[in-house]
Amino acid sequence: MVAFKDMSNDDVFITKSAAETKETIEVEGVSYPLVKLEISRTSHPFYTGKAKLVDTAGRIDKFKNKYKKFKK
Repeated sequence: MVAFKDMSNDDVFITKSAAETKETIEVEGVSYPLVKLEISRTSHPFYTGKAKLVDTAGRIDKFKNKYKKFKK
């Protein structure tokens, strides 16, 4: 059993893993090897529903307007 910790929101979950680590963490009185994550299911925008909509059309038009003076 290994503890995975999401460093962006301090969420810890325990699961089976073959990941090796030198750090440990104590969860509910039991010491587990610790694997630190930058993002997990509790902080990823897809799973949390906080995904950003990218305005690609507006960005493309802005780029074309900015560089049309270099067009031959």
